[in-house]
This record gives sequence, structure tokens and C-alpha cells, in this order.
Amino acid sequence: MSVPQQQRGTGQLDAARLRQDFPALQQQIHGKALVYLDSAASAQRPAAVLDAMDHYYRHDHANVHRGVHTLSQRATERYENARQKICRYINAGSTAEIIFTRGTTEAINLVAQSLGRNSFGPGDEILITRMEHHSNIVPWQLLCQQTGATLRVAPIDHHGQLKMDELRALINEQTRLVAVGHISNALGTINPVKDIVEAAHAVNAVVLVDGAQAMPHMSVDVRALDCDFYAFSGHKMFGPTGIGVLYGREALLEQMPPWQGGGEMIREVTMEHSSFADLPAKFEAGTPAIAEAVGLGAAIDYLAEIGPETIAAYEAELLSYATARLGEIEGLEIVGDAEHKASVISFTLAGAHPHDIGTIVDNEGVAIRTGHHCAMPVMDFFNVPATARASMALYNTTADIDALVDALKKVREVLC
Repeated sequence: MSVPQQQRGTGQLDAARLRQDFPALQQQIHGKALVYLDSAASAQRPAAVLDAMDHYYRHDHANVHRGVHTLSQRATERYENARQKICRYINAGSTAEIIFTRGTTEAINLVAQSLGRNSFGPGDEILITRMEHHSNIVPWQLLCQQTGATLRVAPIDHHGQLKMDELRALINEQTRLVAVGHISNALGTINPVKDIVEAAHAVNAVVLVDGAQAMPHMSVDVRALDCDFYAFSGHKMFGPTGIGVLYGREALLEQMPPWQGGGEMIREVTMEHSSFADLPAKFEAGTPAIAEAVGLGAAIDYLAEIGPETIAAYEAELLSYATARLGEIEGLEIVGDAEHKASVISFTLAGAHPHDIGTIVDNEGVAIRTGHHCAMPVMDFFNVPATARASMALYNTTADIDALVDALKKVREVLC
């Protein structure tokens, strides 16, 4: 990909041209050009990512860290280069703070089991919010069952925003950890993470941020946020599936015991005792997802070349256009209208079940997500079984939104 230098950070993004970088978007669905509005579930991959992974498999494949031969050296270099790129992109303090995982879910479970299971107990409290993805709810429920800690939940309002006064009131001397999503996958709400971190740190609680939805859409600086952990997934940010990252503050990671045992994470093993490797290897047991790490590194390069500020500015304009156009459809209600939102719109349509909406618009070549979006407590709060969700990315255009609107008008013709 070659993005003009002047596009970086200026808000001037040519989405129609960028779309050409994504092979999957060049196809037709049911005889119509694909309109892909499901990037919050999984974004498409640019050719640069596919090419990087293909080159690795064709020329450099070997296990990393273990070999002195040329292929192993090449594989190790590419794998560790990806770690360095991620470190720079999120402004971590060192590569020791970048742990490769299978995704956001595994990263959160790692913290729950390594940090929480070994140090939390009765009387300790974990605070989450009502708008969390299941991946940032269930691990903490399991941890509370294992340790006797108590789970607290900060409420949201009918705009889909956190009730910050009530959240602050829930943070107390018993709070050991606060886990919050940077951006809600179901509502698009951008949460005031820095404010939450400040409130948590005032009582010496640590903060984990689920950044799966934030990384494709905005600039993330973990040191500016001052969070203790930040988790994200490759496939949300135009990289491969099966790869993700846990950023952790080095001092905390040093104190935490390994989560999984095996090869690579050890220093010495006898039949009586094992000692463990330094960070980040301590948390990367077994043969890693090497090609996927290479692909994630290429995705980071792709995003960095365009510029996260450029992406955020463009998507804000696209969200505004989409909100206005969808508002023209009779019976359509947007679920969640927070003041600060990313490019995600969940909605219902009177007289139409979300799954029927998804099926009909698919016949028009438009891909959206329907269901509870792994956020069932959000659906319960808004008293809906499910929503339809259109989630936009840097390759979407106003023409894509127009196609969605036309498809939804067909839904009304058929069902309403």
C-alpha cells in the first residue's frame, strides 16, 4: 500500500481507494458488490497483511528462538519485529510489556488467572461495567467463584453512557481491579478511560482496558492512559485471527506467576523444579502463532502509514452521515446515542426481527451483524432480545451507507 504522505493525520482519507487494498471486498454477494459493515466482529485484511504471511510461510518458516540455522533466525527476527512495532504503536515502555496471546479473550483470562487467582480473596472487589463484552465479564465471574472476591457492576444510562458518578462511588478501598472496555462493541460508546484509571489508582486498584474495539479506530497511548493492562485482538485491526496482545505494566508482569507451563517460558527444568524465563517469554508457553504475529505487524504498519488520527476523523464523518441516513427510516430506532461514539450503530426496526433484517440485507449484498453481540447485559438493559449492528471501518464510504439504507427499505417492504 502507498498512502500519500499528506493524508497522515489530516483527516483526508480516500476510503474508495483504500478499499482496493482488501481482496475480500472485491467480490459480489448475490450478484451485488459486497458492502461490508461488520468490522466490529472482524475486519477484512489488506493485501499487505496477506502478503507478509504468505512470504513468511514460503520463505522463512521455522520455529522461533530455538534454532541457530538461517530460517529460525529469520523467523525470530520477523516475530520479534512485530513485537517492536506494537510496542511503538501503543507507546509501551518496552517490548517486555508486550505479551502475544490468542486474542483479547485470552489476554483478559491471563490477567484474571495469573494476577487475580493468586492474590484476590474474600473482601476484595472487582469492578466492571454493564456495557462490557462477555470476554470482560465471564473471566471475572469465574475468578470471583474461585477466590471469594465480589464482582461489582457500574451502571449505564439510556444513552449507552457510563454513569460516572455511580462508577466513582463504587470504587473504594476494597477495589482491587477495574476492568472496562475502551469502546463498547454493542453501542459504540467511547468510555472516559483516563478518568476511570485516575479514580482506580487513587485507591491503589489496577485497571485493565479491553481495547479490542479501540485499536482499529483511534490512537492508543497506554502510557498516556496510565492503565496497568491493555488487551486487544489482531483480527479487529485488519490483522489475522488467532493473535492478540496483552500490554502489561512491567513491574506487575514481573510479580505475576506464569499462567501456562511448557516450552519457551522456562529458564531451567529439572524433575524437581522449574525456573522461568524473563518477560515476555514467561507468558508465552509453547510454539507461538508466528505467521499471525508477522501478519499483525504488517497490519500495524498499514494503520501507522494512514495514521490513527486520520482514521478517527474520517470515521467520525462517516458515523454522522450514517446516523442521519438511518434516521430517515420509519420505525428504525438507534440503540445507544452516546455523546462520544465510534463508528458503530446498533438499531432495531419495528416489525422486523434482527435476524430477518440481516438475512434480507445480505440478499442485497450488505453484511451486517445481528444478535446480542456477546453483550447480553446490554440487551437486557435496553429490553431488546437483539439488535442489528452496522460497524464501519476505514474502507467504508457513504455509498456503503446508502446501500444499507436501500436494503433496509426492502426489509420494510417485505416485513413491515
